[in-house]
Amino acid sequence: MKKSLRLRSALLSLALFLAFLAVWQVATQSPGAAASQAGMTAEQIEYQKMLGKDPGQVKAAGFPTPAEIGATAWKHLSNPFYDNGPNDKGIAIQLAWSLGRVALGFLLACLVAVPLGFVIGMSPLLQKAFDPFIQVLKPISPLAWMPLALYTIKDSSTSGIFVIFICSVWPMLLNTAFGVASVKREWLAVASTLEVKPLRRAFRVILPAAAPTILTGMRISMGIAWLVIVAAEMLVGGTGIGYFVWNEWNNLSLTNVIFAILVIGVVGMLLDMAFAGLQRKVTYVE
Repeated sequence: MKKSLRLRSALLSLALFLAFLAVWQVATQSPGAAASQAGMTAEQIEYQKMLGKDPGQVKAAGFPTPAEIGATAWKHLSNPFYDNGPNDKGIAIQLAWSLGRVALGFLLACLVAVPLGFVIGMSPLLQKAFDPFIQVLKPISPLAWMPLALYTIKDSSTSGIFVIFICSVWPMLLNTAFGVASVKREWLAVASTLEVKPLRRAFRVILPAAAPTILTGMRISMGIAWLVIVAAEMLVGGTGIGYFVWNEWNNLSLTNVIFAILVIGVVGMLLDMAFAGLQRKVTYVE
């Protein structure tokens, strides 16, 4: 039954994708030269050419076609590691810079959010004490921290890592605290009855029980981090997939912009799938 559902959903997704490509192709294809010259005599065509208006010339539509996007994708993917200077690097190099910043900022957030959330979740007093600060800082847009980061850190790349850190902390912190606080009292009572030491109880009882919720927070944080790094790199420039998008827009290369958007979406999907796989591995059935 599950295999049949997966097969049908895959076929439906493929049909929707092909229909989207067909609509895109029809909407962006340019009129042919014959249509441009329809109803015009040879003298009229010659006169238009003298005025610098060649009616036989096929003008490109403003929005690129799927075929043009495919050609652009092949050009980038066939040589993804070239480096011709600051503003001309391969897509793999740009992605590596972005993923490196995301990984470092995300790792720092894990080192802060998970232990702190663990402690907060185990103490109702700390939950109430930290809650006002969390509720004030959590809604602030990560990009709002960028000017302050640039002023204090004075390095654009490090500022981008700080922005990733600050946006990744809150989902992990809240989900960790919630997961720890939601551990069944019966399990803790059994651990107390067996006189399990606090540190052993934390790692052998509380952590496995809260792991699915903690991974959910990490998954949400990674999605937010990948969103934010693209916007941050547009602001600070230099390297990264966000800077690539902005630089290609300045070069008026819409095909490269659309290709980069597709790459961002695919990478984001792969990151989410990786965390979803980890989440399934730690999820238990009661």
